[in-house]
Amino acid sequence: MGKLAFIYVPLAGLLFSSCAADKETKTKKAEKIPIVKVVEQDITLDKVYVSDIQAIQNVEIRSRISGFLEKIHVDEGQYVRKGQILFSLSDEEHKAEVAKAAAAVNSALADAKTTELEVEKVKMLVDKRIVSGTELEVAKAKLRATRAKVEEARATLTHAQARLSYTTIRAPYEGVVDRIPLKVGSLMEEGTLLTSVSDISSVYAYFNLSENEYLEYLRAKSKNGDAGETVVNLILADGKAYGSAGKVETVVSEFDENTGSIAFRARFPNPQLMLKHGATGKVKLTRDVEDALMLPQKAVFEIQDKNYVYVVDRSNKARMRNFIPKTRVGQYYVVESGLDEGDKVVYEGIQNIRDGMEITPRIVHMDSLSTKQHIL
Repeated sequence: MGKLAFIYVPLAGLLFSSCAADKETKTKKAEKIPIVKVVEQDITLDKVYVSDIQAIQNVEIRSRISGFLEKIHVDEGQYVRKGQILFSLSDEEHKAEVAKAAAAVNSALADAKTTELEVEKVKMLVDKRIVSGTELEVAKAKLRATRAKVEEARATLTHAQARLSYTTIRAPYEGVVDRIPLKVGSLMEEGTLLTSVSDISSVYAYFNLSENEYLEYLRAKSKNGDAGETVVNLILADGKAYGSAGKVETVVSEFDENTGSIAFRARFPNPQLMLKHGATGKVKLTRDVEDALMLPQKAVFEIQDKNYVYVVDRSNKARMRNFIPKTRVGQYYVVESGLDEGDKVVYEGIQNIRDGMEITPRIVHMDSLSTKQHIL
């Protein structure tokens, strides 16, 4: 009798478990499960891209001659005007070279004048048949030589004057002075870096788009008649929006073979000089996307970093399916692949659904979910 009891107890448990599962399944079939259809919509999509901010001009200021740094006229971070003196180098030696070259010019001019008088004198003697014409040719050759020495002396003077001018270093344009590594009295070689000057009255923001995004961008511009420049916004490193909008000025000619992306350049006004050369931020590009597949985020669950939904088939059975999102925007996903327009997806109660479970679907229209045409 004890053995019979031992056998009947687990059998009773199995029967109870089976009945409970059947009851749960029947309950799910009886309960109407909200589902939505994947729909295509034309949307306006805002997407951000990491950007590199650069001055519209950034030039290294280097010494063109060797010498001692005699005076620094500006400070680091100072805004300077075009032509403003930045540095002065020792100039005594160069002034002496200019004086020496000027004296050489005067000497050459005097020699040339003397030779001109000699030519005139010989010409008179030739006319009187006192000397031969050969003497005149010799005198003229000597005159050409002295005139050449004048030109040589003048070139030497010009060179000396230029080197003297290099002792005064001026700003090539309006901008902000960068770090000054040297101090007064430093001995410099030709080409020594003194500082950099950045024109940041406006700045460039460089950012990259994938090939697919680039093609979408072109199609959107074509649809809009390619009207004007594309307006973009800048998000600063602290996450706050920059106060002025910018415009896309150009796109480079080639895709980067390593990343498969292409670089855009946008220009932003910078009247307060807030944006600095070498800063970082994010460019927010607004573009139209045609026939975007929209899916509520609520219908999605993750398994090992992959996105899944339950797609309801013709037999009203929920089938688990993986899909790849293009981007996550607000309360929705824009689908890249894995789902098609018209697919019926379980919207609510996915935690209670199992793969292959038969359900009673209840259609929920996407419009009732307050789908926004402009996705932020």
